[in-house]
Amino acid sequence: MGPIGVFDSGYGGLTILEAFRRHLPQYDYLYLGDNARTPYGSRSFEVVYQFTLEAVRFLMNQGCPLVILACNTASAKALRSIQQRDLTGIDSSLGRLYETPDGLPSRRVLGVLRPTVEAVGSLTKSRHVGIVATPGTIQSESYPIEIHKLNSDITVVGKACPMWVPLVENGESGSPGAAYFVNRYLTELFEQDPAIDTLILGCTHYPLLLPQIRQFLPPDIHIVNQGEHVASCLSDYLERHALLNRQCTQGGTCNYLTTESVAKFEEQASAFTRTPVSATQIHLL
Repeated sequence: MGPIGVFDSGYGGLTILEAFRRHLPQYDYLYLGDNARTPYGSRSFEVVYQFTLEAVRFLMNQGCPLVILACNTASAKALRSIQQRDLTGIDSSLGRLYETPDGLPSRRVLGVLRPTVEAVGSLTKSRHVGIVATPGTIQSESYPIEIHKLNSDITVVGKACPMWVPLVENGESGSPGAAYFVNRYLTELFEQDPAIDTLILGCTHYPLLLPQIRQFLPPDIHIVNQGEHVASCLSDYLERHALLNRQCTQGGTCNYLTTESVAKFEEQASAFTRTPVSATQIHLL
């Protein structure tokens, strides 16, 4: 038994964690940010897979029965491989937590893409959806693939926004520079497809840019903010997986780990959590 693990390459996953703590405050959480090696968005599939696998192994070794990849790039480039190639071996090496009727691993790894795309079909009326995300997530084409599995009639247009994460992580989300790049990328996206009526924020950093994003969008555009949808889906998932749910401890605690210096993490993280955090530095291998 142990906490729910939440992993991100940087700080954006804290927006997902905060949604979990609002909707499911009874659970214990262990957050790990690989801040020393961020960003993942421009890295290759293999590197993102290796880094993410190291984080999943670490969190499960810390007792997490469930790990959420609160990172779109990791969800797009590593989740499926870890689920199919590695999870059974990790589960066996640590000792199964319980016997599953279907023979699947007793520990689980989930991502943020599927809960996000499940919300899209009921929101879009024009059947044209835009995605803003990191270059790695756009390159993976994971969002169009997942959307078309559920709604084959939807036209999906993606726009890579390489400057948004650095702006957020450097505390510049409210600056004139952020306004310039938000306006630039959104203008380019809607020039590609003016019929877009639903916009997916395909990076967990982007909620911190919401005031700027709303400023440059027509008021009738639906914005899909991942945190609320992912938290709702996690609640449903735990209800449907009673054996796994019993392995997730419920003490209402939250602890933070980082591969970066503690002082830097604590300073940056407070912008996402709106409250002070206390972290511990760890090293991934």
